[in-house]
Parts: sequence; structure tokens; C-alpha cells
Amino acid sequence: MSAKGRIAIVGAGLSGAVIGRALAADGYSVEIFDSRSHIGGNCHTERDADTGVMVHVYGPHIFHTDDDEVWDYVNRFATFMPYKNRVKTTSQGQVFSLPVNLHTINQFFGKTLRPDEARAFLETQADTAITDPQTFEEQALRFVGRDLYEAFFKGYTQKQWGCSPTALPASILKRLPVRFNYDDNYFFHKHQGMPENGYTDLVRGILDQPGITLHLETVFHRSQKDAFDHVFYSGPLDGYFDYENGQLGYRTLDFERFTYDGDYQGCAVMNYGDVSVPYTRITEHKHFSPWETHQGSVCYREFSRECGPEDIPYYPIRLVEEKQQLAAYVRRAEAEKAITFVGRLGTYRYLDMDVTIREALDTARLFLDRRRADAAMPVFLHSPV
Repeated sequence: MSAKGRIAIVGAGLSGAVIGRALAADGYSVEIFDSRSHIGGNCHTERDADTGVMVHVYGPHIFHTDDDEVWDYVNRFATFMPYKNRVKTTSQGQVFSLPVNLHTINQFFGKTLRPDEARAFLETQADTAITDPQTFEEQALRFVGRDLYEAFFKGYTQKQWGCSPTALPASILKRLPVRFNYDDNYFFHKHQGMPENGYTDLVRGILDQPGITLHLETVFHRSQKDAFDHVFYSGPLDGYFDYENGQLGYRTLDFERFTYDGDYQGCAVMNYGDVSVPYTRITEHKHFSPWETHQGSVCYREFSRECGPEDIPYYPIRLVEEKQQLAAYVRRAEAEKAITFVGRLGTYRYLDMDVTIREALDTARLFLDRRRADAAMPVFLHSPV
């Protein structure tokens, strides 16, 4: 055993891999536990044996960031290929580009507006009587008006979150969801790409560090905590406490996988805005690797629903009814010693991959600094409440 101490990390996804590598490189003995049979968490990828397509097993993950250090970090362990996410949506019998941009506006309204004209036109569509939007619907009506809202946001949001947009906070629609130019790049970050050989290969590279022992298909229970000097827990916060205060609200995803001989939809992501279509989108995975050529295709129809006890949690709901329950779990966690909750599930926050890696790097550095100073490590670097 390392003289520096024995560390347990729960979860072999991005959080666990990044923290584990940093601590093992500093001389700690690191054991990583994951209940699944593979590394990579929800960004796990694998090649389909029949078509050769790299499949995003738990749904598509696209890397995008403005964080130079994070971009340099992932490029140490994988070759990232250029990739721009250009999403389409089928709504009311037509195909449009997303996010809503000048082409979308002109196509939808049958016009040829220039940027300034489009801004002025949309202001005539907007509900200017709404001065302080409180709900998702109010936010959308104030900024894009009823026609665009019902075509592109209402049905999709209702399917994704399982409730009316009138019940969702305005904060979900953080930015004005319109571009007054013809830019259809879904993201706006300066670094965008895909690992050439998939995300599991990236995580494997991060984990390739002496001092790390990996335990797959192994559930870590809090009764094991005292056997380690410190635990980093990236599993569900409520799951750590055996859901004793009830299960926090999540949405989960079901995937209806199908194959196609040829090119099924001509793009990686096709949303379906009409509420009459039960799925939210279809993803065609070979288009996530445009540098490869495959005759066959692997597609997923994606359905969103409430997460049950045996389901994989994807998106924290964080509505009003969760706040009191979440606060109870946070109080219990803060009473614990020698454990730090990290990542999307451990802090009950939606995190993009780059933010997950940034927080993992910061967590590892703080731990090493605190250990050198003989100071305690916080239970949360980023509080869930």
C-alpha cells in the first residue's frame, strides 16, 4: 500500500478517472469501483460488430468547451477530430435547422428578412406584456412569440421533462434561443470535437496510470468507507444514503435501437417537436464520426420518462418539490467525514463533460493541497443547493 494513503473512488466515468489519475500520479493507492461492466459512465462508446459504427451507448455526447486547460487535458489521452453539431428538427410537417436562426425564421414565416428586420419582426411576435418571465413558457413567449414557441419548444420540452412548460422555471431557457444570422452550429464554444476512437478509449487513456486498481461490476456501499483514507463519490447522492429520504427526481432515457442499410436521416440529430410523436429525437451514430465511412447505420429513437429506482438517472429535475428533499440529503452528507461528493450525480446538477473534467481537476488539486497542509477536505466543492 502507498505510504500516502488509500483512496476509494466510486464511478469510473470522467469524474472518477480524472481524480483517480491525479491522485495515483501523486503516490496514492487508488481503487475505483463501478457497478457497470465497463468504464466511461454514460459517455461509454463501443463499435457495433455488424456495421462498424461507433455507437454512443447511452446517447450522444459531443465535446465542446472554452476551457483551454480542459481541452489540452483531453487531447493528451485521445486524438480529437473536428466536429460541429448541426441539429435539425421535424415540426409541423417540415424540417428546420436548430438552434432557431435566420434561416429557420425565414423558412418558417415564408420571408426573406435580414438580421435587423428579423429582430424587429420577432419583437412583433413576442408577448411584451410579460415583463418578468417566471416559467419556461413565459420566457419563450416573451422572446420568440407563440408560433415559434409551439413549433420548436413546447412539444419537445413537454416530452423531455414530462410536464407542461408552465411548470418549468424560466431558468431552463437561459439564453435567448435565437440567432439572427445563418450560423447553425448548435454550440458556440471555441473548442469542439469528438475523440477519434470514442469516449471509452479516452477514459481508458486517463486511467492508464500506475497506482490505480479498477473494480468493475462492483457496488460500493458506504459501510466500506472506513477502510479508506478518503472517498470520492460520483454515484447518486441519494443512493449513497440508500434512498432513505426518498429518491430525488430525475428523468431517464429509453432508446429504441434500429439499424438501416444506407443513410437514414442525413444528420446526426433530428429532433421531433410535435407532441404527437412520442420520441424526442432520432440520433444516427455514424454521423458523429464523419471522418469514417460506413454503409450500414445504427440509429436510436430516444424517449424520455420519469426515472424509477432501477433506471439510469440522466437529468436532475430540480423542481420545487425536490428542494426540501435535496436539502435533507445535503445536511446528511455534510455530517460525513473523509468523503467528497463529485460529478453530476454526486452533486445533483446537470454538468457538461468539460465542466465535469474541470471540477474533477480542481477537486484533485484541492485534495492534494489540503493533505499537504494537513487540512480537511470539504464534502462538496460545489453545493447542490
